[in-house]
Amino acid sequence: MKLSTNPAAGKKKWNSKSVLLVAIGCLLVFGAVNYEYVFPQEVYEAKAGAKKEAAFQKISTIVAPPALDKEAYDRKSEQLANYASTTSTTTPRLWPVKTVYPNAGAILPFKRVIAYYGNLYSTRMGALGEYPEAEMLSRLKAEVNRWEAADPTTPVVPALHYIAVTAQGSAGEDGKYRLRMPDSEIDKVLKMAEKINAIVFLDIQVGLSTLQAELPVYEKYFKMPNVHLGIDPEFSMKTGKKPGSVIGTFDAADINYAAEYLAKLVKENNLPPKILVIHRFTQPMVTNYRQIRPLPEVQIVMHMDGWGGVAEKIGTYNAFIAPQPVQFTGFKLFYKNDFRLPGTRIMTPAEILRLQPQPIYIQYQ
Repeated sequence: MKLSTNPAAGKKKWNSKSVLLVAIGCLLVFGAVNYEYVFPQEVYEAKAGAKKEAAFQKISTIVAPPALDKEAYDRKSEQLANYASTTSTTTPRLWPVKTVYPNAGAILPFKRVIAYYGNLYSTRMGALGEYPEAEMLSRLKAEVNRWEAADPTTPVVPALHYIAVTAQGSAGEDGKYRLRMPDSEIDKVLKMAEKINAIVFLDIQVGLSTLQAELPVYEKYFKMPNVHLGIDPEFSMKTGKKPGSVIGTFDAADINYAAEYLAKLVKENNLPPKILVIHRFTQPMVTNYRQIRPLPEVQIVMHMDGWGGVAEKIGTYNAFIAPQPVQFTGFKLFYKNDFRLPGTRIMTPAEILRLQPQPIYIQYQ
């Protein structure tokens, strides 16, 4: 600000009040132009917030999945029904199941999941835990390659299916006959999965506990977009008997609770649909199947979990999985138990692809 010294402009007397007003004016002008220097913390927070919002918008734009192609979904579902492989006209055509379409970002039926199952504390519960990490991942990759060669029309997603709650032969301190795995073990599995771009399933064997008590324990993991759920009726002991003494059961109400629990997390956290796998190899293991409700947020797989010779496994699938359609099907292969009886062997991808419907989830134990 420049004060005039021209005598023609007249003499101007500057008292203390005038000086104070001019100083305040200068300060306000300086503050308006240089606000971030006068109030640095407020400006920093505002800028940081704006940057975070811009970054979030950018990420959302990049990762947002395309809208579901319903026609492609229907075509792939019809392919999985696999009726083109037979000329029979007497078999009731139960597949594909007419149910809700999934939300955008659904894995099934567009990709087949090939999973290794087990627990890191045991070499006897499955391939995940039996082999050292590098060997296990290499073996899983080999299975992925075999499936991609057998069905080039269906891309494969590798998965690690980890038993996060294991049924126990002893009651434990709370009498629930189950053992929860610590976060440190689950974190190891997540790191393994990262190395091969695999998804992760946390499997729950409730023993004398319930899904309502066990699922929230691992909620922080189910909030992750790459973590899905498996539940095992074999070890759901509603009669109070010890796990392993009899085969357990889940009702449709239990399965619907698990699906609704996952769906809530999907909606609250803007996640792609979850996959819910239910193991089964007998009729009573799942009751009231007609009341099971697939949701747009959760894709349900009824998984054939029995071991034995080829004919026995196909028989189990045709008796307890194919005739009771829910949404999708799965099939388990055992590296050891499928060879337990003389003359038996593990089934090939080509043999499994002849099943009606074709399983979209394959698990190796």
